Amino acid sequence: MKFFKWTLLTIVILLFSGLIFRGWLYRQFFSYKTIGQRTEYNATDKRLTDYIDAKTKDSKPTDINDIINLSLGLTSDGLNFREAKNDNDPNKLVKSKNAHCVGYSAFFSTTCNYLLTKYDYADSWTSKALIGQIYFCGTNIHRYFNSAFFKDHDFNSIENKQTGEKYFVDPTVNDYLSINLVTEKMK
Repeated sequence: MKFFKWTLLTIVILLFSGLIFRGWLYRQFFSYKTIGQRTEYNATDKRLTDYIDAKTKDSKPTDINDIINLSLGLTSDGLNFREAKNDNDPNKLVKSKNAHCVGYSAFFSTTCNYLLTKYDYADSWTSKALIGQIYFCGTNIHRYFNSAFFKDHDFNSIENKQTGEKYFVDPTVNDYLSINLVTEKMK
């Protein structure tokens, strides 16, 4: 009985630790390699700009991390993951609300760039929608899938135009696991 209690306690502690440190653990084991860049969209639809403005009316971002977190939250709240063929244009996604990783990335990038402009960060920072591949412990996981759907995965970079400082996010992973930042695989 004592062994059972200690085993159960150990499992609970490991699960709790994994939950608390999931972002750090994810960044240690998974990395993203950029293989291309997607089309960039501007927020031109009034529904999209109204959505962003309404959700951020009480926000006072103090740094780029606040902008990134706002953009991730808006993307997560505004979209539902669907593997089926979907639009990728955020101006259309605001209505359909269904997207896969390409749409999530485009929506995030458009939202982030809109907020960068709104809060006077656009001269220094920009967001880009990237095409990439995910690596687990240094191994490309895409080669294990036969489906065209899994040939690549979209994520985003947020880059300082002057210093070259970069942050990387995966809005799809953020929606499911609440992990804000991801790691880029060095070339």
